[in-house]
Amino acid sequence: MLELILTLFVVLLAILAFIFFRKATALELRVEELEFSKKSQSVKYGKMTEQFVPFIEDIPFNAENFRFLGSPIDGVAFNEDSIIFCEFKAANSTLSPLQQKIKGLVNQKKIEWLEFRIR
Repeated sequence: MLELILTLFVVLLAILAFIFFRKATALELRVEELEFSKKSQSVKYGKMTEQFVPFIEDIPFNAENFRFLGSPIDGVAFNEDSIIFCEFKAANSTLSPLQQKIKGLVNQKKIEWLEFRIR
């Protein structure tokens, strides 16, 4: 009789463990989906916002002289006496490796002019 009760108890524990495992797996999947969705929304917000940043009053150039590129940097501002490569970031976002490389090339003044004639 005791063996039957212990067997039923073990079977019940195994069923409960299986149910909890499935629920935990489902919750884990849902958390991953929510994290992906949050990151996706952040990227979309950033892409949308960078379209309007050049028109904010605090920008150190005339917005009419800004040309949007989108990628790999947001754009270029053409002042009378300078050219500014622009990348707009919000919150805790950081430069991508490619953007860091471009920034380094600009800082090292490794910039060239190309005039290409089509014949």
